[in-house]
Amino acid sequence: MMQLKRINQLFPFPKLFKLLTVSSVILQLIIISYNHLSGFYEVSGLGDLLIRVVYSSIFTIIAAFLVAYPDLFIIDYLNKKIPWNKNAFRRVFLQLPLTIVVAVVLSVMISLLSHAVNNYQESLQRVFAFNALIFTVVNIFLVTGLEAWIFFNEGKHARLKAEELEQELSQIKFEVLKSQINPHFMFNSLNVLSGLMEEDIAKAQDFIDEFSAIYRYVLDSIEKNVVQLEDELHFVRSYMFLQQIRYGESLQFSVEIPAKSLKAFLPPLSLQTILENAIKHNIITEQQKLKIEIFQCSEHLCIKNNVQAKRSSGYSSGLGQENLSKRYELIGTELPEFTMKNEEYIVKLPLIYDE
Repeated sequence: MMQLKRINQLFPFPKLFKLLTVSSVILQLIIISYNHLSGFYEVSGLGDLLIRVVYSSIFTIIAAFLVAYPDLFIIDYLNKKIPWNKNAFRRVFLQLPLTIVVAVVLSVMISLLSHAVNNYQESLQRVFAFNALIFTVVNIFLVTGLEAWIFFNEGKHARLKAEELEQELSQIKFEVLKSQINPHFMFNSLNVLSGLMEEDIAKAQDFIDEFSAIYRYVLDSIEKNVVQLEDELHFVRSYMFLQQIRYGESLQFSVEIPAKSLKAFLPPLSLQTILENAIKHNIITEQQKLKIEIFQCSEHLCIKNNVQAKRSSGYSSGLGQENLSKRYELIGTELPEFTMKNEEYIVKLPLIYDE
């Protein structure tokens, strides 16, 4: 049953029915016309022609389905075992004999059935040989047509999927970029900078340096699929430097990552999305400090913060997490995990060790 479902996905029944019906009618028109012109069996008129075409086409369609489904089972099996892009010569070497066997077996069965209904005047051996030859030639053309349609359909599907992924990726990049160059973040940062320039010029200069480093990293990395964890952590330290200037000791931040893991990869700006959400949705005061830890757990990068949710932290669409998951999906790896446990919010980001 499962294999029949795969066959219908490979070549949907409505399309197969349409292909075999059109092919059968055309084939019968050719055969009847040839028989008439050669004098083998003359058609008496238009009515006789239509009747012969209809009856002959019905039997041909039935025979075509009896051949087509074994062909599709063979194609489906060989697509899994010997795809065309792996070993085309071996594929032809195996598929051609199987195509001939299917045609010969079916031709013998139909010939025997026809002989039982109405005895052939010629010898059975000659009938078997002639029908086997006809069925073999027709089946080779049929298999070629099926394979061509499948190639065309899969190529079309792949192009459409690539276009959808490209559009989706572009939208994700736009949303990520838009979220990083956040007007509120820029406004708050400029207010902090304004205050620093009156109080501590040296610190204000450090603030400007880190602020420019953030946006330089955003512009440099937004077009990349993955970046090294080491580079992402440099960016995160700059980002958290600005936040800690604003919140002071109320915002605590620590990173503990083994040196060997710094060469691993992850999507750019992944950490910023998580840190921004933690800062946005939690109370940060001297009495209720927000503690954020970044550390490695197994093959993942873990980001943990204590939960002290604001009563009103504004509308949360979850778009940041959704985009982050989609970006991991687009690079073909496992998805991030977001869990709440013992009043702690933990995010697990898969690390990629082979770019």
